[in-house]
Order: sequence, then structure tokens, then C-alpha cells
Amino acid sequence: MADLFNKQAEKYAEARPTYPAELFDFIASKTPRRDLVWDVGTGNGQAAVQLAEIYKNVVATDVSRQQLNLARKLPNIRYVHTPGSLSLYELHIDVAPPDSVDLVTAAQALHWFGLPLFYEQVRSVLHKPDGIIAAWSYLEPTVDPAVDAVFSSLYNWSQPYWAPQRKIVDDRYQDLEFPFEPVQGEPSTGPFDFFTEKKMNLSLFLKYIRSWSAYQTAKEKGVEMLPDETVADFRKVWGSDGEEVKTVRFPIFLMIGKVGVNLVDAGN
Repeated sequence: MADLFNKQAEKYAEARPTYPAELFDFIASKTPRRDLVWDVGTGNGQAAVQLAEIYKNVVATDVSRQQLNLARKLPNIRYVHTPGSLSLYELHIDVAPPDSVDLVTAAQALHWFGLPLFYEQVRSVLHKPDGIIAAWSYLEPTVDPAVDAVFSSLYNWSQPYWAPQRKIVDDRYQDLEFPFEPVQGEPSTGPFDFFTEKKMNLSLFLKYIRSWSAYQTAKEKGVEMLPDETVADFRKVWGSDGEEVKTVRFPIFLMIGKVGVNLVDAGN
């Protein structure tokens, strides 16, 4: 996974959207305690920084050193570079001891994990029985009908270069195993819908496309996903020679659950 994002880490940090306050407010409203968060697959720390405004301490882990090097440093965030596979012993030493974490988060990351091991780790570190896991991702953005038409054509064409995990995101995690109980006040574990917006000119929008893992995969195969003619198509529909700043809207979906009594028993 790390290799897919290492080479475009700076583009990722600059061009990807942040997450809305409403998302974190909703998650926090379901968290009985706010002492410690484990943010898994933190990347450049986008979610960790926002979580640090609500929770006392955040430990943020990732397999990519390049991404972590770009993360914003705050006194209540501890960034940890982890290997692709982490044993429970290593988890308890390097990340958090058993039954100590109030919230586990995975922003734009759950679909990359080996879920049986990850869920074992989650059950191990979360407070029982009301520790919370929240995992979210965003779908491809919309701008306006003209830009969306060109973007949709490119996205459809790009499918062979995406890792299989991308379909899990496009399907909104609905077929992904998520063996947790609904949080208080909710009938299910989701998905719950949110959205975020980012102001972009065409240059930044194209940088967002270049931050795709699929773009890097295509490039390594000798394929340029944004040849001059495609850029010209975008420039034509964007208007103002690409300098106009447009609102780019990203739909977000959230899965959220608690470890629960029954799930604790099942994990023992």
C-alpha cells in the first residue's frame, strides 16, 4: 500500500480535501470518553489534526514515512511509523496498551487493511464495551455538469489502473465486513452520509487527479492519464483558462460501531 502513495505524497497533502467538522462532531457525540484516539493509516495526518482538537491525545500510525514527514506536528499527536504487519505485542508496545483507546479511526484507509488482523487489534486496544471504531472515505468529486462529464469519462477510463480495493470505496463499504454493534441512538453501523468541499482552480484539480494511486500505477506502466488533449478538454469546460476557483464537492460515507459485550466475548 505504501508504495502507491509514497511517490505523490506532496501532491496528496496539497490537493486532497479536509474532512468536515460535522463528521467529527457526530463521531465525538458517540464517544463516551475523549482521552485517546488511534488514527490508523493517518497518511499526512489530516484526520489526526482535526481529532486532536477534540480528544486529549492522538496516536497516528502509517506505513509510509514520506506521508508522515508531511504531517503537521502538534503536542498531543504522536506519529508512529509502523510495518505493514503489526503483531499484538508490537501494537501494545508501540501504539497503545490493551483496553486504553476510546476511539479507533480509519480515514480513507479501511479498504487497504487485512481486516481479520485489524479487527483483532481494534478489539484489543479499545475500551470495553463502549470503545468506538469509525471508518470513512470519500467518493469521487463533483464540480458542475460540464466538468463532471469530462471527469466521469476519465474516471471510467482509469478503472484498469485502480487497485481492486477501489471498488470497495465505490460501493460505500456496504459489502465490507464490519463486525461491530451500532452506537447509541443509531439503528445500524452505516453508512452515514456527509460531504466536504474544497476550493480549487484547474491546476489544483488536476493535481488532485495526479495524487490518485491509479495515476501513479498508470505512469509506471508508461501511460499518461492526463495527456495534453485531456487537459485541454478540462480547460475548455472549466473556463477562464482554468484560473477560476470552483467549489469541488466530495461525498463522504461513514461506518461507525462499538466493540460491544457480545463482540468482546467473541474475540476471547
